Amino acid sequence: MEKKHDKQELLVYALLWGIMFLAPVLSMYIRSTQDDNLTFHWDNVWFIWQQYALFFAIFLIHNFLLAPLLVYKQHRLHYFSLVGVMLAAFVVFQCSRQPDGGGRKPPHEMMEAHRPPMPMDEPDDAFFDDHRRPPFDEGMKPGREQMHPGFMGEFDIVRIVVLILMLGMNLGVKLYFKQRHDQKQLEQLERQNLEQQLEYLKYQINPHFLMNTLNNIHALIDIDPEEAKTTIVELSKMLRFMLYEGAKQKVPLERELAFVQHYITLMKLRYTDRVAITLNLPESVPNSEVPPLVFITFVENAFKHGVSYQQQSFIDISVSIEANKLHFSCRNSRIAQDEDKHGGVGLQNVRKRLDLIYGKHYQLDIKDEADAYSVDLTLQL
Repeated sequence: MEKKHDKQELLVYALLWGIMFLAPVLSMYIRSTQDDNLTFHWDNVWFIWQQYALFFAIFLIHNFLLAPLLVYKQHRLHYFSLVGVMLAAFVVFQCSRQPDGGGRKPPHEMMEAHRPPMPMDEPDDAFFDDHRRPPFDEGMKPGREQMHPGFMGEFDIVRIVVLILMLGMNLGVKLYFKQRHDQKQLEQLERQNLEQQLEYLKYQINPHFLMNTLNNIHALIDIDPEEAKTTIVELSKMLRFMLYEGAKQKVPLERELAFVQHYITLMKLRYTDRVAITLNLPESVPNSEVPPLVFITFVENAFKHGVSYQQQSFIDISVSIEANKLHFSCRNSRIAQDEDKHGGVGLQNVRKRLDLIYGKHYQLDIKDEADAYSVDLTLQL
C-alpha cells in the first residue's frame, strides 16, 4: 500500500530546491557588488531558472509518479522501464537544442554584454583578417565544422549526469523516509504484540491461581467449616485485587506484597502446624511498582510441590530491598515423589512475562537441589 508523502520529506525537497533557485540570485548579487563593471540583471537569473525548470519538472514526475512504483509497490520492471524512457527523451531533447540554448546567450555572455566597452576591446580588422580565418584542411569537407546539433556536446553530457544524480538522490531520500516509517510501524506492532502477550499470560495465571485456591477451600470445608468461611473472605479480598489490579501493567509493590500475605494466611489455615511456613517482608516498602501476580506463581508452586503429609516440610519466603533492587526468595522442601512436577506452565509463563517486561534487567535463578527447591528473583525497581 502506498504511503502518503511524509511532510518532513516534502520539507526536505522544498528546502533543497529553494536553495537551488535562490543560489543564482545571491551569486549574481555578490558579483555585481564586487565588480563595478557588472550590473545585476534579472534576465541572467531568469536564464538560469529556465535551465533549472526542466530538471524540476522531471523531479516532480519522478518523485510523485515513478519513485513510488519502486519504493512502495516494488514494481522494479515498470520503474526502470519508465525511467529509461524518460532519460532517453531527455537526451533527445538536449541533442535537438541549439548550441546557444535556443538563441539565448548564456549568463556570462549576457553579463559581458552589459559591461561598458573598454579601449582594448576595439577590434583590429587587420589582425582578425589575418588570424580569425581557420586554416584550410584539405581533408575536411565543407560544412564539417557546422555539425551540431546531431551530436551530444560536453554540456549535454554534464546535464545527463546531473539528472541521474538527482534521481538517485530523490530515490535515496524517499527510501530513507520509508525505512523510518516502517521502523515506527514495526515498533508499534511490537508494542501491541507485547501487550497482547502480557494479557494472554495474565489470563493464564489467573485461572491457574483460582483452581489451586478453590482446591484449598474444598479441603478446608471437610476439616473446619468455620475456617473455610474465613478462607472465603480472604479469597474475596484476593479476587478484588485480581479484578481491579490484575488488568494493569504494573501495581504498587505494597499491594502486591499484601496479596502474597493474604494467600499465605489462607494456606496457613489449611496446613496449621504440619508445615513450617515463614514469611519475611520489609517493614518499609518504597513507592515502586511491579507486574501484578509476579510472585504468586512461585509461592503456589512451593505449597503445591513442597508439602508432604508423611515428612517434615518447610516453606521460607522473604522479600528484601536494597539499592533500588528487589530480591525475592522462595525456598521449599523437596518431595521425592513429586520431583517431576516442578517447572510447569506457571513457571514458563512467569519467565515469559519477565522477559517481555524487563528484558535483560532482571535475574531469575532456580535451583533444584536434593532436599530443597529454591527460587531467587531480583528486579530493578
